[in-house]
Order: sequence, then C-alpha cells, then structure tokens
Amino acid sequence: MKLKRLDEQVIVITGASSGIGLTTARMAAKKGARVVLAARDEESLQRAVSDIRDEGGEAVYVVADVSEMDEVRDVAAAALREYGGFDTWVNDAGVSIYGTIDNIPLEDARRLFEVNFWGVVYGSLIAVEHLRERGGVLINIGSVASVRALPVQGYYSASKQAVKGFTDALRMELQKEGAPIAVSLIKPSGIATPFGEHAKNYMEGAEPNLPPPVYAPEVVARTILHCAQKPAREITVGAGGRVLTAIGNLMPRTMDRVMESVIWEQQKWRREDGDGHESALYEPISGSGRQYGEVPRHIWRTSMYTRAILHPGMTLLGIAAVGLGIALGSYLRS
Repeated sequence: MKLKRLDEQVIVITGASSGIGLTTARMAAKKGARVVLAARDEESLQRAVSDIRDEGGEAVYVVADVSEMDEVRDVAAAALREYGGFDTWVNDAGVSIYGTIDNIPLEDARRLFEVNFWGVVYGSLIAVEHLRERGGVLINIGSVASVRALPVQGYYSASKQAVKGFTDALRMELQKEGAPIAVSLIKPSGIATPFGEHAKNYMEGAEPNLPPPVYAPEVVARTILHCAQKPAREITVGAGGRVLTAIGNLMPRTMDRVMESVIWEQQKWRREDGDGHESALYEPISGSGRQYGEVPRHIWRTSMYTRAILHPGMTLLGIAAVGLGIALGSYLRS
C-alpha cells in the first residue's frame, strides 16, 4: 500500500482537546498535515486550532461526543467539507475510572464503555466506510492495559482489551477483503497527560496517579505519526509497558502479586492539599485542554525501546557505531 507523506495528508483525531490527541494534532500540523480535531470541549478546541493557525498550520475542529455515532459522522463530514476527505483517522478519545470494581456504579462503567469502546467502534466504522475508496490508515489507541489488566482501573482495562480484540478482528477482515486500509493499534504506557485529572475517582483519601515509568505525550504522538506513513500492526509505547506485559505473559501469577503489592499503591497520589476533582466522564471539563497533566513523577521525554521499534535500521547502525567506538578505543589504548 502506497501512503501519502505526512505533509500531503488530512488527519482526523478524536480526543484532540488535550493530552495525546492535542499533542498529536499540534505535531502533525507542524509537519504540514491538515488536521481535523474532535472532542467535547469547544473552548479547548478553539484555542488549539487558533494556536495551530498562528504557527502557520491548517486545522479545523468539530465538537463531538464519540459515544454518539451521529456526532462522529459529523466529524467525517467536516473533513469531507473542508479538505475533500481524510487519509488517517486516529481514535484517541478515552476516560478512566479509579476504584475497585465493586465500588463503581454500573452506570459509570457503562458510560466508560460508551466512550472507550463504542467510540472506537463508531470511529472505525465511519473511517473504514470512507477509506475503502480512498485508501489510508486507521489508528486505534489502546493501552498496556489492553494486554495486562490494572487493579483499581478494572473497567478501563476491560474497555482497552475490548478495543484490542475489535481492532485485531477488523484488521483481519479488511485484509481478507483486500481493502486498501492499514490498521494499527498503539498501546501507550503511563503518559503524563491530564488522564488522572479527567478520571472519575472512587478512591478514598487519594487522587489518581500513574505507575512509573511515565512518558511524555510526544513519545506517543511521534509513534502515531510514524504509523500514519509506515503502519505497524501493533506497537507498545515505552519500555516500561513492554516489560510489564512481557513478564505478565511469562509469569502471570508473579505479575499478579506485583500488581497487588506495588502497582495498586502506585496508582494513588496522597496529596497534602486533599483530594477530589471534577470528572470528565459525562461532561467535558471546559477549558482544561492541556498536553501535560499534573503528574508527581519523573517524565521520560524519549523511549529508546520505542525508537528502536520504529527505526530498526537506525538502531542497528547505532549499535554498530558504539561497537566500533569501543573497538577503536581499545586499539588506541593498546
């Protein structure tokens, strides 16, 4: 499949008012792509599009709740109206709930699935409908929780595992059909976005937190834009997540105990100024669109593991260069 360069593409991004979606939209626009941003928070979308245009980029926004299929259709319609279509569709919108499963109301769990799972389903079906004729890339954002469930985020983990199952099945069906559509699943590790601030919280005396290591949203954005040009079946972003899932596959009971004893507490932030925050589960938090969230951990700006996956040739050259340098140093010292 021959795909367009990034500066020739129109890219649709849901969940684009903050975090990974916003970071990806800004990065794509800087690289010359025309971008359609979709989310519920109009104030943040307006500010994002204004910033992109001020920097010389092209962008439009659509206010849409991905749990409503008609509103997702409006996003595709805007891309058709403004730019004649789109080449890459990124399903990024999502939200979490922190708390034990038996302490979370079922209506909240259903709402989470409406956004995290059905939002991906609606976006994928609408994107495929368009891309069958045009060709292009569908990118769904999963999580390391798509492979390894997290305690305290049980319903979030279940929704992301559903996203993986849906994406894998859709990919096979499109390949069998011979459709000119590449389908990528991207599974971020912990990312320093407003994820925890937007989550609904049922933990007593603690705010949502992310287990380390935590990576910058730019690490995920670079991966997304790489897949828009050179699709990969599935990519884990961040070595931390890859190690977590690999050990979980090899020694599942051992990893269960690690989750219970370590990861459980690492997802809690006991703040001196108390807890309690507004949730974005049902309604957007107006004007809260930021790329970065308040994360009390070291933030890794790059991931050598992810870079190696995306650029294996460059990685081999780097290893060879290091080896040559060590050999040369040894020779000069002898």
